Formats: sequence, structure tokens, C-alpha cells
Amino acid sequence: MKTYMVNSMEDMKQFENESGYKVEGNLEVNCSLVFKKSLVLVVDGFLYIEAGEYIEAGGYIEAGGSIKAGEYINAGWSIEAGGYIKAGDNYGISAGLHIICKDTLNFGLNAFAGICTWRETSDEDKTITCGKFEGGEVAYGVLKETGIESGKVKITCEGREVEISRESAKALNFI
Repeated sequence: MKTYMVNSMEDMKQFENESGYKVEGNLEVNCSLVFKKSLVLVVDGFLYIEAGEYIEAGGYIEAGGSIKAGEYINAGWSIEAGGYIKAGDNYGISAGLHIICKDTLNFGLNAFAGICTWRETSDEDKTITCGKFEGGEVAYGVLKETGIESGKVKITCEGREVEISRESAKALNFI
């Protein structure tokens, strides 16, 4: 899977479509991402925001792989990741609707899910679903841990997808 590097919002124009931005691959970002209105960000692979930066979308944020930001992650709609979600140690995560990740969820401060102001919300809208909850406080929402399926994680290295042990991934600061 190809990895794209972005250094400014201007660089994101190559991924723009009618509903927002779609990246067919991995996305490594060296700036803050701010998407106005109800635009969405969909990344087929992992989404990594360089330390000290954040992700903010009026719509939803979805990654086939993991989402990692040095600061906060904020979406007007929902946040979904096929891997883990990690926000900065001194930051949190907020979503108008649900937050879902299949692996670990980790952030420094607070998480808010279901803070939708444009319609009535259900318990499902307020759910924060993750394989394993590893840190922070759920300030608003319902936490649901599903368990992690395997002791291994998939990572992409030089364009190749490989599986390594969860312990090795943590030691290498991948999760």
C-alpha cells in the first residue's frame, strides 16, 4: 500500500472528491488537518499525524488502519479505525456520534462521543467501542470493550504489510 506524505492542507487537494477527501493508501501528515463544513476524510490504510498536530473534520474520519495524532482528534460525525486510535498524552478525542476502533484506544485527557447537536442521539450514537481501552477518561459516552482478536498487529513497512507481535509493536512505539 502506498504511503503519501502531506506537509500542508494544500497538499490534500490531490485527494479531494465531492464528499471530502479519500486516500487510497496510507497518509502521513506533518501539519494539522482542518476540514470545514461536513467534509469527510477516508484513508484506506493508516493515518498518522506528526507529533504536536491534530485532526479536525466537520464530517467523519475513517481509516482502514490506525489513527494517531500528537494532539487531539475531533470529528463532527464519527471516528472509525480498523486498527488503534491514539491521541496525544495531554489531549482527547471528541465526536458528534460514535468512536470505533478494533484495537487499542488511548488518549491523555477526555473522550466525548455522541455530542451531536443536529439530531436526537441514541445509546449507539454515544458508544465508544474499542478492542481494549488503555487510557484517558470517558467524559461523555458509553465505553464498550470488545477484546483484541490476536496477539499480533499488522504494520506497513516500506510498502509491505507485515505482522509483528503486539509487544514488539509497543516497544517500537507503533501502538
